[in-house]
Amino acid sequence: MLPSLKEVAKKRKILGLTQQKLARLAGVSQSLIAKLESHKIDPSYTKVKAIFDALERLQTEKEVRADEVLHSKVIGIQKNDLVSQAVQTMADYGYSQLPIFDGVHPVGSISEKTIIEKVSAGKDLNQISKRSVGEVMEEAFPLVGEDAPLPLISSLLQVYSAVMISKKGTVVGIVTKADLLKMLL
Repeated sequence: MLPSLKEVAKKRKILGLTQQKLARLAGVSQSLIAKLESHKIDPSYTKVKAIFDALERLQTEKEVRADEVLHSKVIGIQKNDLVSQAVQTMADYGYSQLPIFDGVHPVGSISEKTIIEKVSAGKDLNQISKRSVGEVMEEAFPLVGEDAPLPLISSLLQVYSAVMISKKGTVVGIVTKADLLKMLL
């Protein structure tokens, strides 16, 4: 099912296209695009499909993918490492969260927030620091393929503090909110 015809002008403008450029890409006339956007015509299904196909192709070409924003050096810790090691690693690299691995497989995550919550709950700081991260870890960060589109990663980062990127089942990078914000510079 095709989207509403009202979407043509909206998508065209988002992609920074003129009516003439869209018409050329879709194989239709510029006047057809103008009439369609001003609701002066009820075009054929074939013409509308050609227009939406052209818009879709351009949108796919312009979309930023995970492999363009990922941080390829993934700093993490093993599930048997101590919480004190996790804290030291976060301090050394300036990170507020880390993935936890069992060998090469991500199995959880730990963050400053997780540790502070344990302390706030009345746990002894000395006891917490001597526990393995596997005992206090939270769920693993979501794992997506290297071709995942930026809108997907962005929506995952609204819930999680990081997103792991994989290629053929192997973790090849990580994207955090900070990595996303760097794209604005």
